[in-house]
Amino acid sequence: MECIKTVKFKIKVSDKSFNDTISIYNKALSYIIKVINDEWNNISTLPTVKSQLNFIEKLIHNTKKNKAKYDFDNRFYKFPSYLRRAATAEALGAVKSYHSNLENYIKKKAQYEAKGKILKDKLPVLGTKRYSYPVFYKDNMFERTGNNTAKIKVYKNNDWVWHDIEFNTKNLKHRDMTNFKEMNPMLVKSGRKYYLHFTCKKTAKLNNTPLEDRTVISVDLGLTNSAVCSAMKYDGTVIGRLFINQPIEKDCLFHKINKLAKAQRISGIGRKPNIWRKINNIKNQIINDTVHQIIKFAVDYKADVIVFEYLGKLKSKGNYARRMRIKLQYWAKQKIQEKVYDMAHSYGIRVSWINPKNSSSLAFDGTGKVIRNNKKDICEFTTGKKYHADLNASYNIGARYFIREILNPLSEKERLQY
Repeated sequence: MECIKTVKFKIKVSDKSFNDTISIYNKALSYIIKVINDEWNNISTLPTVKSQLNFIEKLIHNTKKNKAKYDFDNRFYKFPSYLRRAATAEALGAVKSYHSNLENYIKKKAQYEAKGKILKDKLPVLGTKRYSYPVFYKDNMFERTGNNTAKIKVYKNNDWVWHDIEFNTKNLKHRDMTNFKEMNPMLVKSGRKYYLHFTCKKTAKLNNTPLEDRTVISVDLGLTNSAVCSAMKYDGTVIGRLFINQPIEKDCLFHKINKLAKAQRISGIGRKPNIWRKINNIKNQIINDTVHQIIKFAVDYKADVIVFEYLGKLKSKGNYARRMRIKLQYWAKQKIQEKVYDMAHSYGIRVSWINPKNSSSLAFDGTGKVIRNNKKDICEFTTGKKYHADLNASYNIGARYFIREILNPLSEKERLQY
């Protein structure tokens, strides 16, 4: 399968021409969107995307054999051909999306009127003003001159010229880029800074280890601990455990949340962008650290599969849920699973999900239901044995994965017997 990741390099010295390049690209994009929308009746009848793009190209670009209907070449003098084609493809997608939404709106409105109801949905609008970033195609718009130097073609002094840049490559120190192919970079502006975003692709082959030889990493995502992981063999042998928690970051997070609530009470204004930015940064740090520790644990134990619980929306009930409302609100379980899914595939590791029902309420040794203490971190078995609740859940997750894989090849009649 194909794995994709984006590497961001900060350009050390910015130039006014970077902003001018982004600006003129978006002006060209807006112009092409208007052209496509005006000619949509002719474009929409063409059978393939390639034929549609060729038709649009003839509408806006002059050649020896073609006289363009629109004055794109005069408005955007010496506009690079690769940027023009990229803008054309993006504009075509925008107009297609608009007309598709418009058709759906008309159908939905007709259905409502047939029932004597009024549709309150707003009419779709084609946004001609865009803020996109240009892609610099290699050899034509971008040339590397060193490990952290390159030259790019930018719009400067009413002309397209080559401009030398130097960018910071410290992001590569903590990334495994083995066998990844670097694609065309994109010039991105963030605040007052400019970055080159490189899309890197890699074709990874997922492992196909026989069930009896598999090692799985069962992950229990929790509120007290960010995650508890167990490395488990087919016969139930646990060969490794990992407790992941970020007490410092979580303490800072709750401190910022309390500061936000206090500021909102004093001012009466809900929007506090500076505090929200800090909260989101801490939250992202917790997510990234949890994901990287899970992946490192899986790689160290040469795991074949990482197993999660399929966690949907949680409903808050009772006093306990009210006390834990803040933790539930900032519990980024979905983002952690998504990032692990993307990163694991680049190492050839599969990711699987199991039904979470009773994974925490049953004992891993099969002795029945457990009783959990007030903090929910310790559980007591019917035999009187006390165990860590999250670790018990991680064992159940791994066992449930193997049971499912064993029963899957069997017929429905045989499964019902078990």
